[in-house]
Amino acid sequence: QGQEKLSCKLKKENGTHVVLCELGNPMKAGAQITVDMELSVSGLEDMGDAITFQLQLQSKNSPSSANASVMVTVPVEAQAEMDLRGNSLPASTVLPVSWHRVEGSRRQEDHGIKVEHVYQLHNKGPSTVSGVTLHLAIPNQLGGRVLLYLLELGTEGSMSCDNPPGINPEQV
Repeated sequence: QGQEKLSCKLKKENGTHVVLCELGNPMKAGAQITVDMELSVSGLEDMGDAITFQLQLQSKNSPSSANASVMVTVPVEAQAEMDLRGNSLPASTVLPVSWHRVEGSRRQEDHGIKVEHVYQLHNKGPSTVSGVTLHLAIPNQLGGRVLLYLLELGTEGSMSCDNPPGINPEQV
């Protein structure tokens, strides 16, 4: 009828973690109780989409075969909010009307004004993430003409990057 906080202890038993909660005494024969438990489990990144707990209710007064355990499977769902930020250096640029690209040149200035695009992908949590794939579509042609001449693609940290086809075709 009333609500009470349980006293629980965490212990290791045969390489597994056991949480032991004492419900208290005395309890009358045939009494029914409901127990709500909230468990905080870490390190679930590689556990798949569910975790299974073994639950067992035991009485110290009358041990019996009725003290069988049950398996409870709980779905695991990682949640992480990703934030993509980007900017261009310089923020804007204008080519002179008389400027024309020099075909076959290996000088950077003959292919246009250098513009660096920087993207940052941030994990705002609450979970950690791994195996994230970011696809950036960069328009390098417009109407069959070169819009952006892509020189290089790079990353910082423990990320890897696949260079798109056609990057720096004239080896500038």
